[in-house]
Order: sequence, then C-alpha cells, then structure tokens
Amino acid sequence: MGRILAIDYGRKRTGIAVTDTMQMIANGLTTLPSAELGSFLSDYIKKEPVELFVLGLPKQMNNQPSENMKYVEQFAKKLKQLFPTIPVEFYDERFTSVLAHKAMLEGGLKKQKRQDKALVDEISAVIILQSYLESKKYQYKL
Repeated sequence: MGRILAIDYGRKRTGIAVTDTMQMIANGLTTLPSAELGSFLSDYIKKEPVELFVLGLPKQMNNQPSENMKYVEQFAKKLKQLFPTIPVEFYDERFTSVLAHKAMLEGGLKKQKRQDKALVDEISAVIILQSYLESKKYQYKL
C-alpha cells in the first residue's frame, strides 16, 4: 500500500504531511518554498510509493473559494501533469491554521516557535491529512 501525501499549498511556502504505509497516521514531513515543490515530490516518490495526493482546498466561511484558490487550482493542474498516475483529491482546509496554532500552544511550544510560519504550514498539512483519513474511516462502504 502506498502512502497518502497531503499538501497545504501556499504561494511562498508549502507544508507537506504523509501517512504511514498502512495509511492510518498522518505525520509532518516538511515545509519548503513552493517553487521547490515539484522537484521535492519527484525525489520523494522515487523513494516512497505515493498512492494519493490530498490538496488543501482553501474556502472562506461562506463556502466560497478564497483568494488562494486560483493558485491551488494551477498547482493541482501541474501536479496532475507531473504525476499523471497519482490521483489528486481536495479536502477543506478551513481552520487548519487556527488548529495548528492551538496544537502548538497546547503542546507547550514557546512563543517564538509558535510564530514559525513554516511549522504552522507543516502542522496544517498534518491536520488536513488526519481529517481526510478520519472522514474516509467513517464513510459508509458498500
């Protein structure tokens, strides 16, 4: 079974999370400049089988696409071109930054570490992926 890889895409930085091989637990992988994402993913996929990309879907509270949506859609097209055999699914990313900050606070991280935007992006990717896994776990299957 291949891993599921989640991407919290941003114009400057992108947080990445990945499941274990049993697709049960989400772990933070890294945060990197978005311009380096294609080459990073190519290298990663050579080492580890990836079965699915889960891409954070930026929406506003009223369910309308956020300003970042056009960049995420462009990235999704590029992702499908680079890796045509790996499907891409979108998953709602609302509140992930808030939840990431809350997790950092509850985890006892000092203020300076909580202000690390790269860490927030990576934790947001973990939250997207874990939420995705939970949603699939409770789906009714025929």
